[in-house]
Formats: sequence, structure tokens, C-alpha cells
Amino acid sequence: MTEVPRAASAARPLDVITIGRSSVDLYGQQIFSRLEDITSFAKSVGGCPSNIAIGTARLGLKSAVITRVGDEQMGRFIREQMQREGVDTRGIATDPERLTALVLLAVEDEGVSPMIFYRTDCADMALSEGDIDEDFIASASAIVVTGTHFSRENSDAAQRKAIRIARANGGKVVFDIDYRPNLWGLAGHGEGFARYVKSDRVSEQLKSILPDCDLIVGTEEEIRIASGADDVLGALRAIRLLSAATIVLKRGAMGCIVYDGAIPDDIEQGIVGEGFPIEIYNVLGAGDAFMSGFLRGWLRDEPLATCATWANACGAFAVSRLLCSPEYPSWTELSYFLEHGSRHRALRQDADINHLHWATTRRAQPDGLMALAIDHRAQLEAVADKLQVPREKIAGLKALAVDAAARVAKGRPGFGMLLDTTYGQKAFPRAAEQGFWIGRPVEKPGSRPLDFDQLPDLGSHLAEWPIGHTIKCLCFYHPDDSDELKARQERELLRVADAARTVGRELLVEIIAGKNGPLTDTTVSSILARLYELGIKPDWWKLEPQTSPAAWRAIEAVITANDPLCRGIVLLGLEAPEAELVAAFRTAAAIPLVKGFAVGRTIFAEAAEQWLSGRIDDEAAIADMSTRFAKLVAAWEAARQTEAA
Repeated sequence: MTEVPRAASAARPLDVITIGRSSVDLYGQQIFSRLEDITSFAKSVGGCPSNIAIGTARLGLKSAVITRVGDEQMGRFIREQMQREGVDTRGIATDPERLTALVLLAVEDEGVSPMIFYRTDCADMALSEGDIDEDFIASASAIVVTGTHFSRENSDAAQRKAIRIARANGGKVVFDIDYRPNLWGLAGHGEGFARYVKSDRVSEQLKSILPDCDLIVGTEEEIRIASGADDVLGALRAIRLLSAATIVLKRGAMGCIVYDGAIPDDIEQGIVGEGFPIEIYNVLGAGDAFMSGFLRGWLRDEPLATCATWANACGAFAVSRLLCSPEYPSWTELSYFLEHGSRHRALRQDADINHLHWATTRRAQPDGLMALAIDHRAQLEAVADKLQVPREKIAGLKALAVDAAARVAKGRPGFGMLLDTTYGQKAFPRAAEQGFWIGRPVEKPGSRPLDFDQLPDLGSHLAEWPIGHTIKCLCFYHPDDSDELKARQERELLRVADAARTVGRELLVEIIAGKNGPLTDTTVSSILARLYELGIKPDWWKLEPQTSPAAWRAIEAVITANDPLCRGIVLLGLEAPEAELVAAFRTAAAIPLVKGFAVGRTIFAEAAEQWLSGRIDDEAAIADMSTRFAKLVAAWEAARQTEAA
């Protein structure tokens, strides 16, 4: 599907500003379990307007959110995640007196998701008129106001001020009714999943909003509470008497119906979009995904039937997955689904769609990568043993290597480290402080067939890793290997690929073929083609220098054909002399998919032996490694610049 041109009437800096709730959702990871029995949780941004801000940003709209968060780690998480998602965060105020809202959620049964709101005097409900900036509101084509924030005097006043400003500046007003009875004080703390409690007080409050709206969206229960009527047809007609807005009636698995004029006698006679038969896995957050899809079309002046189709599709993604905003589709993903569909009723089981989701929503990284690889274990242990020094000293060397890399990087992006779990514990915090890309090996050193180093259960161990650490797996694989050996290695690579996606960590697969057979122009490309055939799509490849430009072109062709969203290739060093690496850089730099290098022993080997033996001090070791690393960085940058010229 091609990108839809932006309508001239919407030519403002922002497409949409959402206003209201912003919380941290903690989702129980044990499915079909009572909340009482949940033992682990997944963290994400939640709250209707925050979900919509993320959902619309993923679909290509320029979105922003106005809310409050606490001056603590959860508040900073929301702000940072919004920034990662491309949401404008100027409207997020930090409240020094209140905590960020929190919600605990679980999937207990199909359509049954108990939830507990921790919102007593929380930051977002303290939103006030002072948080509404006139110029900011005027910069958006539309605002989204949400029902919960009309439940308190201060937040009600804030949203009404935003409505006045939007209308005065020709902006559209969207009302997501977002009715949560217990957030209006109408249900107990344990009734967070309750959808409807009749209340004349709430109805009178919400009816006063309707005349100023251009788009009103709600479920059957929400349409009833917003109108005060007891049946859906009566509710629609009561709303129409108060507002000329387009009304969207959400009906869960039955999709939606849109009313853009008089309400017909038969509510089925409105405008409908294409429906999608999807397994219901978790209904929470589906309405916010739905709204995101509808707004993508509505704010680009698409026909209402198209808006409804996109909304239904986004809702289908949400109900088929566990979390809220992290599961919403990107525009690339949605377009693929609308064009190709899926043979799976449970979209979370569609490997092609899942890969598109992963690759288009993963954390952004610099386009290039220059890494100092010091994840070596067996080699450094051999040096320590030869010198008769404790192996524990290796950890100090790796920390010094981070300092050496930092001396070269000087705060610039695109630098990284390969560090291992065995001896890298001191180095990890230092690398994180520098903002380095960090890769960590999982393979047992030198294993062939591939085996994992002290990680018989990959999933549970990898879940302990920081979210930004990339899994690195080295496999010595050659097309001439026996069928049995290849089958064992492929099985283990499939395991690590599955584990990486399950725990949400990026994967770098390192292939070394030249140590176990000849390298021709098609050796490595044929290996990559085979792994892609198996469904292995790593974020990065790490490959040895190739024999010719033709070999690199063959590799690039395979990657481009199988995964155009792959981050790229980094060159490994194989302890080659500096001059050989520089020559390899020149050959590889002509290939756009080669993004840099991850070299180790060429940089650290001399310093390691000297420092471990005590012949040089810390500063001398850092200086030696930084000098060697700097030469390779300069050589790579020069090779790239030559190609660019």
C-alpha cells in the first residue's frame, strides 16, 4: 500500500494531540491465570490517550500527548518511551508531588481481564488549565479529549479549555468516551474491568461535551452513558440531537458502524468497514488501537468506510496480542496485513507479520556500528593461565577496554562493545554510561556443533538481560558440513532466534565459514539463504571478510530479498593484522549493507598480555587499545567516505 498524501486542511505541525491518562501498565505474563496467581509482569505505557498517541505515531501521524507524570522512574519511563515512539512530549508535565499512575492487568479468560487501578491522587489526574498551552493546541489539526478526565473539576476544566482553543483555531475535536465506572467512583477497586454503571451525574457531565465535537467514538455502553439513554438506538438519536459529529459505534468482534448524518431506524444501516475474523486473546487496549486506525484515515480525509476498515484491522491486532501500546501495528505492518491478510486467526502466530512488527517498532539505533569486541573468554583464559595470574583479573581488562573505546568515541553515536557475561560484569555499567551498543555472546566458546555457554534454558536467562543488550551467537558453519552437523547447528540457531523474539532482545548472528572449508563467492550467501529459509531473521549479521566484491554483492542480494529491514552487517576481524583489515574495509565499504565492524584481538591482544603480566599499568593499556581502535575507526570512515565520493 502506498503512503496517502496528507490533506491540505491538515497541514499543521501536529496531526493530533491526545489529552488525559498516562500510566504504567503491568501485564501479567501468565495467560489464563487469576491476577492473584500472577508471578511476573511486563511493563508498558498505558492509559487511553497515551495509547492513542503511540498508536497514531506508529501509523505515521504526527502525534503529541498532554498529561502529567511523577518525578520518578516510572514517569521518566513514560516520557522516554513516548520519545522512542516518535510522540511529541512537550505536553508531558512532571508533577513533583504525585506518583505516576499504575495499573495491574491479567488475562483470566477470553474477554475477561481483571485490572486494578493505582490512581489515588496520581499525577495525570492533577492535570489543570495551566497545563494547556494555547499555541501548542493551535498547532494540531485535532485534539482527542477522553472521558475519564471529565470526572474531576481540574482535569475537566483543562480539557474544556483545550476544546475552546481548538475550535477557535479551526481544529477538530475528537471525543473518546473512555468510560471506566470505577474511575468515576462508581465501582470498587476490584472492579476495574467493569464497563457500565448507569449514572445520571456522569451522563449530564458528558452530554455537555457533545455539541463541541466533530467525532465521537464509543462502545454501546459508552454511547449510552454519554447520552443517558438506556438503549443503543435511543442513545445514538439523543447524541445526534446535541451534536452534528460523526459518531462511531464500536461493537467489539462485530467491528463498528459509522453514522455521518441522521440516525437510521435500523442501527445496522450505517457505514461499515471490512471486518477481520480474529481470535479474541485480550480485549484491553483494543479500543485505543481502533481509534488510532480510525484517526489515521479520518485526519487524512479518507472515506469513512476506509477509516472503519483501518480501525477494525488495528483493533484485530490488539485483541490478538497481550499488551496494549507495544502491540499496536506500524503503518508498514498494517499495510501488509490489509494487502495480504493472514492465514492465522491469532495474528501473534503469523511469523511474517510478527517480523514486520518487530523490525518496525524496535528501538532506534545509529545507522553504523563500530565495536570493540572483547567478549573473548577461552583466548583470554589461556593467556591468564600461561602467565599464571588469576582468571578473575580478566574482568578488569574488559573494563579498561570500555574506557579505551570511550576515548575514541568521545560521545559520538555508532560505537559499541561486545562483552561477555563471564568476565564483563564490571564493564557492562561503564559501557551503558557511554551509551554504547552492547552485544553479549551466548555460545560456548569454540563449540561446533553450536552449544550454549551455561545457558541450557535460553529464555529464562535472557530475560535477565537489560532490554538494550543484543544477543550475539557465533556459529562455525560451512555448506560442506555433514547433514547431521548442519541439522544440529540449525536447530540451535532456531532456538536462539526464537528465544530472542520471545524475550524481546535483538539478535546478531555471527557466521564463520572459512575455518572449516573454502570460501568462494557464494559460500556465505548460500549459508544466509539457508538460514532465512528456516525463518531465522537476525537484526544483525557479523561476517568474515569476503574474497571478492562479488561475494559481498551475493550476500547483499540474499539479505535484501529475505529481510529488507535487517539492520545490516558488521565485519569481524579473525585476529587479522591491521593492514589486512584496512584492505577488507575498502572492499566491504562498497556494500551499503555493511555498516561497520566488530574487531577484537587485533585491538586488545598486545595490551592484554602486557597488562595481565603486570608489565604495563591501566593507563598504558587504555592508551594502547584506544590507539589501535582509533586507527581502525579512521580506516573504516575513510573507506566509507571514498565510496560516498
